[in-house]
Amino acid sequence: MSNDIPKNKQLIIFDGVCNLCNSSVLYVIKRDKENKFLFTPLQGDIGNSITSQFNIDTTKVDSILLYNPAKQKIYSKSTAALHVAKQLNFPTSLMAIFLIVPAFIRNLVYDYIAKNRYKWYGKKDACMIPTPELKAKFIM
Repeated sequence: MSNDIPKNKQLIIFDGVCNLCNSSVLYVIKRDKENKFLFTPLQGDIGNSITSQFNIDTTKVDSILLYNPAKQKIYSKSTAALHVAKQLNFPTSLMAIFLIVPAFIRNLVYDYIAKNRYKWYGKKDACMIPTPELKAKFIM
């Protein structure tokens, strides 16, 4: 399944039932002027296939992953979020400066937010269904 992803795109794998994650996906879509990203929920077949391929335990990493098929590389947690931000337009791209902070420090903050995201932002009963205009950006 991961072979179906175009090499010139990167795949953002997100928690499809998380309101914060869904809002973040919409934020990226709005700012992805060069059409670099595709999206899939962590709970779907493609998300499961890629996490299995990279032996990722989704009970420990359950919010965002960035898969680069050209490099056969996957980023998680704050590193994934910052690599996405780096590829968006100014001023969002400035967030990449935080990549100089060691990942274990960045992930302390990231994990705190991820742990509380359902409590703070809520949770859907099912994954987001993209509108017809956005359907081309999602792979299921």
